[in-house]
Amino acid sequence: MNAPLLPRSFRLLVTGGGTGGHTYPALTAIRTLQGRLAAAGGTLDVLWIGAADGLEARVAPAEGIPFKTVATGKIRRAANPLKMLSAANMKDMARVPLGVAQARSIVSEFQPDVVLATGGYVAVPAGLAARLCRRPLVLHEQTVRLGLANRKLAGSATRIALSSESSLELLSPELRGAAVVTGNPIRPEVLTGHGDKAVHALNLTGFDRRLPTVYVTGGAQGAQQINGVVRDVLPWLLSHANVIHQCGPANVDELRAAAAGLDPVLAGRYHLTGFVGPELPDVLALADIVVSRSGAGTLAELTALGKPAVFVPLATSAGNEQVHNARHLADAGAAVALVGEVTGQVLQHAVGPLLTDPARRAAMADRARAYGRPDAADRLVDVLLSAATG
Repeated sequence: MNAPLLPRSFRLLVTGGGTGGHTYPALTAIRTLQGRLAAAGGTLDVLWIGAADGLEARVAPAEGIPFKTVATGKIRRAANPLKMLSAANMKDMARVPLGVAQARSIVSEFQPDVVLATGGYVAVPAGLAARLCRRPLVLHEQTVRLGLANRKLAGSATRIALSSESSLELLSPELRGAAVVTGNPIRPEVLTGHGDKAVHALNLTGFDRRLPTVYVTGGAQGAQQINGVVRDVLPWLLSHANVIHQCGPANVDELRAAAAGLDPVLAGRYHLTGFVGPELPDVLALADIVVSRSGAGTLAELTALGKPAVFVPLATSAGNEQVHNARHLADAGAAVALVGEVTGQVLQHAVGPLLTDPARRAAMADRARAYGRPDAADRLVDVLLSAATG
């Protein structure tokens, strides 16, 4: 799509959050739009509507972004439709009209050029308010299938920005005309890492650089499931690879005790850490294989970087989205998806061929890269600007 002409000033209202998967793509889009406008001598006024207890309530103010809350209703999903009629769901659904009224007042006062909704239950009141106030609404979907909030708002949207080409066929014909594939915005610094910097910053003096490096991560808090299966095959894994294991702050002591009996040479190839911070881009640059959950943000980063991955999806993710995400790439040969019961032996069978066959790793990296969209933030900004001008 051709980049629209830039206005001198632009008013953007953002809504969505609850988790990092909804929050950080919105933040990246804001920063990208801000940068583009500033380079042309323009300004951006932005306001974020979120939940008081969501991640966005911390992220937006910390980034200097004005933030307002509205009443929200979280729907607790269940396989049994009757369980959806729980007292908690009924109480929360009753809050939605109040949230819409509050959001309508905010939208009417702020008069945004466009409203960006990135999902999460908090997006519903503001998205509906955009329609009531006749402001252009752009949805952004991070996962292969539309999330619940975006499904509710899709009929009101001016444009629906998708992260995956395969999402198009899942939309009804009437929605497909409003859809555009942008990809999922990732932080630009993720693309600028250098492996040697990770070796220096983390003091990885025992690593054997002739061996591939595996980065294991369960997200900021770690993942007991991933930690457990890695622990079970650790001596085998370290005989074939260097390992950086981000296990979550609460799990360091347990895993350190489990690794205490390792041969000193193997122990030198194992870097255990509770949390990986600013050095993450360098760790990703160093990694030849990543073992992780399959949240939308993780997929966006790993495909943009062209990293072979073994995914262990979180089975309890909303709408089973992590399983869908992982299978989507696995079906294309761009990753391995471990679904169901995952044991150390299952992980060994999945990672082993990638460790011992560089050509197989390279082929998977190429397929992953084909799904990556490192320019997703710019593409989404183009959509926002074009939606605002009609």
